[in-house]
Amino acid sequence: MRVLAKLPKLVVLTGFVTWQLLYSSLLIAWDVLTPRAHRAPGIVAVPLDAETDFEIAAVANLITLTPGTVSIDVSSDRKYLYVHCMFASDPEAVRQSIKTGFERRVLELLR
Repeated sequence: MRVLAKLPKLVVLTGFVTWQLLYSSLLIAWDVLTPRAHRAPGIVAVPLDAETDFEIAAVANLITLTPGTVSIDVSSDRKYLYVHCMFASDPEAVRQSIKTGFERRVLELLR
């Protein structure tokens, strides 16, 4: 019964990831095809609410799956995930996007 209760959250996560894949792919294509580069690459430390190895791995893998972002490392105390982002001109916006997007939805599904 618990699995059926999680089904709507899985559907929401799947839809969110699909949207992020599409949006990020178009953003990368736009940046490559336009004459002026809009990218501002950087590494952002994202504080984690995820605690277990599986939760951290799920968040990190979904971030890496998204074009323009790569999960690089987890801090030794497992409190921060370091993410290389192609568009990191506003690191706080990147942090909030990951926290309220990927991490929140993954934790809702897994907890």
